[in-house]
Amino acid sequence: MADRIRITQTGSPIGRPSYQRKTLVALGLNKLHRTRIVEDTPNNRGRIEKVKHLLDVERVSG
Repeated sequence: MADRIRITQTGSPIGRPSYQRKTLVALGLNKLHRTRIVEDTPNNRGRIEKVKHLLDVERVSG
């Protein structure tokens, strides 16, 4: 089973460039304090890197 990552949106996209808002939507986030568990893939890692200042990221085991 692939590793997974729990991401929680902690920052607002208001006043940020549109690509950051679109990146949050691509990760399945659109409101503060929403949490998603995503697969740990290079694509998702790249998305997380673009908006890491708006997220809290932790690895999920199992």
